[in-house]
Amino acid sequence: MSPSSRLRLAASALLVSLMAPLGVADTADAAEPVPVVTPVVTGLTIPWDLTWVGELMLFDERAGRLWSKRPDAAPQRVSLPLPPLFVNSEGGLLGLVADPDAATNGYFYTCMSVAKASGSASDVQVWKWRLTSDTTAEKVQVLVKGIPIGHGRHNGCRLRFRSAGMLYIGTGDAAKGTSPQSLKSLGGKILRVSADGTIPRTNPFYPRGGNARYVWNYGHRNVQGLALRPGTATNELWSVEHGTNRDDEVNYVTKGSNYGWSPTPGYNEKRSMTDTRRYPKARKAAWRSGYPTVATSGATFLSGAQWGDWDGMLAVAELKGQGILLFSVGSTRKLSRVAEIVTDHGRIRTVEQGPDGALYFTTSNGSGDGIYRLAPG
Repeated sequence: MSPSSRLRLAASALLVSLMAPLGVADTADAAEPVPVVTPVVTGLTIPWDLTWVGELMLFDERAGRLWSKRPDAAPQRVSLPLPPLFVNSEGGLLGLVADPDAATNGYFYTCMSVAKASGSASDVQVWKWRLTSDTTAEKVQVLVKGIPIGHGRHNGCRLRFRSAGMLYIGTGDAAKGTSPQSLKSLGGKILRVSADGTIPRTNPFYPRGGNARYVWNYGHRNVQGLALRPGTATNELWSVEHGTNRDDEVNYVTKGSNYGWSPTPGYNEKRSMTDTRRYPKARKAAWRSGYPTVATSGATFLSGAQWGDWDGMLAVAELKGQGILLFSVGSTRKLSRVAEIVTDHGRIRTVEQGPDGALYFTTSNGSGDGIYRLAPG
């Protein structure tokens, strides 16, 4: 081998070694998909979340409309006895998730902001329902109530099952500074409740009684995304937190941890999202946006060989950033940003991988919104 050939080979090896920690694949072995986006439902107004009961897609709109849709069929409105809703800003009919056994039992769950008889805000509640047909659902029970609400800011409301029978609920601090650090408040937390409404005695603060019994971890501003990482023995759960104008965060969810948000006195949004000066043991974020922020929202993991190099990556919706961020997960659960896709559909609220293996997302532009399907080309 000539000296020049050896030099080129060494340079190539060095480049690969430098790229590997960043999660950048060798171009010779790259199998990065080319996304193909097609509309599924259009003409919506702020669709918030979607889930599947078998092959039946359920999706909602913030104003209080629930819809079902079968493949290759038009959407149908689902009739259900909703309480009066407080619809404003981030308030209304929000989080939606199907029971892990929904294909056989028909159960699904909603998170919503409820109004008083006067029309003012009451609280945020999580309800359990049973789908009795494609167009009707009946109330089963109220699982959680008393989650704080302000004037529509920071309602959280993302729902996710980590295992059969255990529902995790991301909540917001309702723009009240004392909520995130107080175990007496259900705001600024990730909560855990059984699907039958009982509170698991294995929750970390159960012995303290009261609202603390529900708390899985605390110290959050506004949890708008929860994502279960497939293929992990411990059923890893990740959260996405909509931050101030200085930081958005993605966090690895752990039992009993404090994530460090405490904007007191008052509601001082200049404080760090993870205030390790006040709380030295606060769990640091796996990723933080820094300034400018992108207003992170829903999240899901991509799973399956059809995604090529994107298999196993975390997809995070951006509202202000108007796109979908893709992250690789490192061995120490640190995230590396790999790509930004779908930057031509405006604000994106929710991302979910469907039963067909494609990625579905909802837009949140205020009018002319829709649900779209992203398939790897």
